[in-house]
Amino acid sequence: MRLRDLGEFGLIARIARAASRAGVAGSRDVVLGIGDDAAILRPRAGEDVVVTTDALVEGAHFTWPTQDARTLGRRALLVNLSDLSAMGARPIGCTIALAAPPSLEADRALGLLRGVIDVAREAACPLVGGNVARATETSITVTALGAVRRGRALRRDAARPGDRILVTGQLGVAALAVARARRGRARVKRLPPLRLGAGRALAALPGRGACIDVSDGLLADLGHLLEASGVGASIDVRALPLARGFAPACARLGVDPLALALAGGEDYELLFTLRGRTPARGLAGRLGAPVTEIGRIEARRGLRLLGLSPEQERGLVRIRAAGGWRHF
Repeated sequence: MRLRDLGEFGLIARIARAASRAGVAGSRDVVLGIGDDAAILRPRAGEDVVVTTDALVEGAHFTWPTQDARTLGRRALLVNLSDLSAMGARPIGCTIALAAPPSLEADRALGLLRGVIDVAREAACPLVGGNVARATETSITVTALGAVRRGRALRRDAARPGDRILVTGQLGVAALAVARARRGRARVKRLPPLRLGAGRALAALPGRGACIDVSDGLLADLGHLLEASGVGASIDVRALPLARGFAPACARLGVDPLALALAGGEDYELLFTLRGRTPARGLAGRLGAPVTEIGRIEARRGLRLLGLSPEQERGLVRIRAAGGWRHF
């Protein structure tokens, strides 16, 4: 069956039923969900609303041979929830806008939906509305809405000289998976981590500084944080959290492990700054995620990379030229 056979309203009805069966059609924050011209949400007293939107577009972010529909649907919501995590927010609802050719198999469209609902259930993020439209290629755009205690949101512009720089999880693994898929070695199966709990815990920490999620690569996203805060930084590349076996796996594909760790993107880990001496191991327990200290914020503008080998120094020009993912 193709979308042209299912029809616009048939697809919308499937979405509404699936959300209701999964228990993600409403919550205490949802006054009115799917079925009207717009949803109505009511955050709790003393909260600010946080809004973010991301799109996955066929040909730009994915191709059907390299990723299955359900994985793409999960990714579509996870990347938005990563933005909420980086603000220290809790999710209160999401919408999806699906654009696709009428010839798209209905199973693929419904697979995208199932993936979104999987994550919506896991994150307690109700699906409250959206849109479907005809297009020449498939895209899924998710808008996620969150709430954060007033005045407690994490921001990019709060880093100060002397802050420690830390990151959750591991770097480069997602970019390695994409590199494998592009060489026809395997489908992309790795998904962004759900760091909502880590973001909310970080927002409650004393001495918290700035925060951003690593979507476009460590160099690019740290650069955004430094620019917003008006500061510089030094990073020790020897401290970057890499998976066991990462370097040999990169060698087998003929890719530079440092380039993937610094500029590969798709990690969706939290990069943040912190005042005080709480050890990374102690932070990991409070955030519920691995945490690694990788550098310091400095008053002098610019980003300095420490601990480079001569070979890495030679490759640094290419890495900096890449500078992370760019759409234009």
